[in-house]
Amino acid sequence: MALVHDVLIIGGGGAGLRAAIAAAELDPRLDIAVVSKVYPMRSHTVSAEGGAAAVIKPGDSLDAHAYDTISGGDWLSDQDAVEAFVREAPAEMLQLEHWGCPWSREPDGHVAVRPFGGMKLERTWFAADKTGFHMLHALFQTTLKYDSIRRYDEWFVTKILVDEGRCQGVVAIEVATGRIQAVLAKAVILCTGGCGKVFPYTTNASIKNGDGMALAYRAGAPLKDMEFVQYHPTGLPFTGILITEATRSEGGWLLNKDGYRYLQDYDLGKPEPKPVFRSMELGPRDRLSQAFVKEQEKGRTLVGPYGHYVHLDIRHLGQKLIDKKLPFVRELCLKYENIDPVKEMIPVRPVVHYMMGGIHTDIHGATSLAGLFAAGEVACVSINGANRLGSNSLTELLVFGARAGTAAAAFASQQRKPSPSVLAQAQDEERRLGERFLRKTGGTEKVAALRAEMQKTMEESAGIYRTASVLEEAARKLRKLQERFHDVSLEDRSYTFNTELIAVLELSYMLDVAEAIVHSALQRRESRGSHQRTDYPKRDDTQFLAHSLATRGENGSPRIEYLSVTITRWPPAQRVYGR
Repeated sequence: MALVHDVLIIGGGGAGLRAAIAAAELDPRLDIAVVSKVYPMRSHTVSAEGGAAAVIKPGDSLDAHAYDTISGGDWLSDQDAVEAFVREAPAEMLQLEHWGCPWSREPDGHVAVRPFGGMKLERTWFAADKTGFHMLHALFQTTLKYDSIRRYDEWFVTKILVDEGRCQGVVAIEVATGRIQAVLAKAVILCTGGCGKVFPYTTNASIKNGDGMALAYRAGAPLKDMEFVQYHPTGLPFTGILITEATRSEGGWLLNKDGYRYLQDYDLGKPEPKPVFRSMELGPRDRLSQAFVKEQEKGRTLVGPYGHYVHLDIRHLGQKLIDKKLPFVRELCLKYENIDPVKEMIPVRPVVHYMMGGIHTDIHGATSLAGLFAAGEVACVSINGANRLGSNSLTELLVFGARAGTAAAAFASQQRKPSPSVLAQAQDEERRLGERFLRKTGGTEKVAALRAEMQKTMEESAGIYRTASVLEEAARKLRKLQERFHDVSLEDRSYTFNTELIAVLELSYMLDVAEAIVHSALQRRESRGSHQRTDYPKRDDTQFLAHSLATRGENGSPRIEYLSVTITRWPPAQRVYGR
């Protein structure tokens, strides 16, 4: 027997919870459900540290925020989406305060803001260095007041159900029992986050495997701009745990092995006084990560058991400031590196952090498949273009989570109930899961080995710098991994809390997403933002001022097409900083 709702949200993080609230507010009569593979407060939004951007201070403007976002995205951002984003961001942030988010304050009581990478003015709201934690708490507790919102915690979605040309629900596994269940709905919103675990070193939680991207891709919705993978310049070398950009916004320095602030040798802008608040350490993330590679090539990095690294030095900030504004950074360093940043320098290296690409949506979060919507990192609306500016992503969760929730609720209110015929698809999916995994015998491939090979391939081919020959070889390797995946076997055949089954399904999602990334990167023969081709070092607006769209072909491999970027008021120009 199927579960039936009006609006079904997949993912219980910031975007998913904001979408649920928006849908409930639009029409209290709607039956809304949130399916999350983890308890919502364990969603990856909780780990965001630095802050969320929105215009609030005198001297700032919506146009300034929009321009920083567009130029930071190397002119690949859709400008109509950016204008809507910056316009609606302040109201979303104030609303979140009314829901209980404890923004840090100035001594006079006003909301405090800090500088952030690529932003020319201070516009990043923060709650010490646990911004995502407090935002998610505020959203989660707000959802509890709506009787129309029901949660399915620790349920894992395996398939989107499509009939009569529209999305009509999903198939999901209840992890605790192994029950495979059809969950039908008039509208579905994917809010499952990014896919950082496709790479070996990432700030992302282990749950971020590209689930929603692959689900939409398999259902026929294209993935947009998947070649644009953001590396964060300051991750811990082994774990990949993020050391927030707030450390640099508060005045931290990046030093090479000689103790030299090497960023002054790169085109990132020189230190400037207030009110501009620019410093070389607050250049955009793609440029800082590329500078690290250049330092490595020059032999100026340090080498440890987990590769090359540099130092992040915040000792000069003093214990009082660190404990007030960066307490979580100190806690992470003490727990995971056994160092005290009050007295010692922090080893850091670039690690995968964020996907600018995702499911292709319009400005309201609608995909090309009727009834299917997406918001947050899983989606590409696109405001981030070729490089996301730090602190835009948390605000994006709010603005486009709300937009998708409202649009999905409006769509659902006009639809008839889901067709009973989709239940046959759900039965086919249950049969597939049993035959391919739970009852299969004789397979020789193991999940961990395939995943490690995939991650190694992605790091070596689709990292900070790329070339055609390496990407072509990666495409061949990934296709072979897809073939080998058919021979994967499980040791755990039980139904109750079968985490091995979840892991193998996540691997299947990651392989699809990895192929989309590599093929998109191979076809884009230029360098723009986070996509740097050493064989095509220049930006090419004539050929590639366009979004890539990856659609799954009949043989399973991606087919790449292009879609024009929306330009409203800011024609493409040279991307410069510190001018």
